[in-house]
Amino acid sequence: MELMHIDLARLSVSSLNMRGTKKTCDIANILPSVRARGVLVPLIVRERPGTGDSGEDSLPAYEILAGKRRYHAARVVAEEGGGIEDLPCAVLEPGDDAAALEASLIENVARLDPDEMTRCETFTRLVREGRDVESIAQTFGLTALQVKRTLALGNLVPRLRHLYRDDRIDAVTLRHLTMASKARQREWLALHDDAAAYAPTGSSLKAWLFGGASIPVSAALFDVAAYPGEIVADLFGEERYFACAELFWNAQREAIAARAEALRDAGWSDVVVMERGDAFHTWEHERRAKAKGGRVYVAIGHRGDVTFHEGFVTVKEARRLEQGQVLDKVARPEVSSTVNAYIDLHRHAAVRARLVEDTGLSLRVMVAHAIAGSALWSVRIEPQKAPNDAVAESVENCLSESLFDARRRAVLALLGFDVDTPTVTGGHSGDDGMCGLLSRLIALDDAAVLRVMTVVMGETLDLGTSLIEMLGEHMGLAMADVWQADDALLDALRDREVIGHLLADVAGEKVAAENAKATTKVQRGIIRDCLTGTNGRRSRESWVPRWMAFPASAYTERGGVGSAERSARIAEASEPEAAEPDAPIALPQAA
Repeated sequence: MELMHIDLARLSVSSLNMRGTKKTCDIANILPSVRARGVLVPLIVRERPGTGDSGEDSLPAYEILAGKRRYHAARVVAEEGGGIEDLPCAVLEPGDDAAALEASLIENVARLDPDEMTRCETFTRLVREGRDVESIAQTFGLTALQVKRTLALGNLVPRLRHLYRDDRIDAVTLRHLTMASKARQREWLALHDDAAAYAPTGSSLKAWLFGGASIPVSAALFDVAAYPGEIVADLFGEERYFACAELFWNAQREAIAARAEALRDAGWSDVVVMERGDAFHTWEHERRAKAKGGRVYVAIGHRGDVTFHEGFVTVKEARRLEQGQVLDKVARPEVSSTVNAYIDLHRHAAVRARLVEDTGLSLRVMVAHAIAGSALWSVRIEPQKAPNDAVAESVENCLSESLFDARRRAVLALLGFDVDTPTVTGGHSGDDGMCGLLSRLIALDDAAVLRVMTVVMGETLDLGTSLIEMLGEHMGLAMADVWQADDALLDALRDREVIGHLLADVAGEKVAAENAKATTKVQRGIIRDCLTGTNGRRSRESWVPRWMAFPASAYTERGGVGSAERSARIAEASEPEAAEPDAPIALPQAA
């Protein structure tokens, strides 16, 4: 770097100047000083490319990298006839744009801290010139995190940056928006522009971005490295968040269930998994050791946090223990929510696959829906939502779904629709709308229309309801014809007592008694061997657990099996009354 004095006429503002070339600068506070003493602090300049190489009479021109305000103040004084002298300048070596950008920013930061957007734009240009985050941080005396935070502002759509510069968005809102996708930013802008809408700001914006309470990565009990969903980094809060709450809770529930089973295997009398959001109050409980009947209470917060309170009983139970009484074991559902979902999904698939073969019954079910209505009769399609990928894959690949899909494709072809359309219900009705679709149906014979109707009925059949139980029993549905046990079910089973019942069911009471003290993993392995006929076990064919059969029943008295409870209600409601019943109405059989 060389220090020299340069004529005002040979100077101009560089496009690399951090303050820009077009932006008007305020010189009011330095103009009196320049009038009185001239420019004392050197400008940072470099020779402008393509000048000074045409002979001795051609003097080079220089571009100003830092000192724009001093330069403009000197021009004003010169125009006033103040006789301004040549300006002192520190001349950089030509050609290094990154060094020029750094010089501009360093000099300006030392004089006046620039706004965040200006700093972001300059840092972004430095990155494009080949500087990495670490070198930028070292140059400006910042941490790497501070540089990343500044660069994150570059992820905003241009209009958000302009609104911030105009003080129409606060800093907290702007920083939260850096975690949003461009599409999500535009959604927020649409709300901001709509006078009748509410655009969330501040902390409520984070809840809006994450669909409720934001869940930090630190709350996860599972291996985050294997998590399939998106994780968003909050550079300003030094935390990361799960972008999809549903995916997080699926993984977190499985991790909680596994941890609870491990605690039971470790000898705790019971592990009570509390409802999400329920608080564990220490004043309602007293400490008790594992050997004295203490339990583990699992409290789950709405933001994903899980706390295991080991060694507690309720205050009432503590008094009973002091009197020498034996505590009743807290009743847990026989099966978990995942197993219940598995049972309901498979039974639903089996019922609707059989229902599409019975046009007479489908017609009557449809009429019943039309008269009484149902949760799905809007008309909406049953989404068959599974709690995890394993259950979803199990249902998608089962025989019942294959049979139903074949009939659905046939109906789509019959109506002239694309056979790869996911559903008949809610499908495209053509350019002529409902009338065009009705014209197609009128042209079909009754048998063809009934085939269409059966598929529509299957697609709108409500999952996990008593209707599934009633239809399955009425049709005499044998689940063994369309279903066989798979890993999705066996891996979801964690209750020791229930697994013991299943082992006796599959392998016999003798094998179950011999392996009563084995781990649940070993017991599940024996069940698999019996179902597949491997490892010397005799093959158990056509086995269906009680929950899956029609009618369904449970293995214990603890309850919690949706299919069994619904079957029991139907059986109770269908018991014959004292009066002689009317003659039954004969239903037509399957077509």
